[in-house]
Amino acid sequence: MNLRPLHDRVIVRRMEEETMTTGGIVIPDNVAEKPSSGEVLSVGDGKVTD
Repeated sequence: MNLRPLHDRVIVRRMEEETMTTGGIVIPDNVAEKPSSGEVLSVGDGKVTD
């Protein structure tokens, strides 16, 4: 991937959540929550101030 964010932007890749509980119950996709953690891939240069 050759993306470069501008200014104070960040590119993040979502981490995949477990689809099975520790008890062995499979969680279907339509019930599972969206992931709340991720991996930072790239960071911009920052915001330019006066």
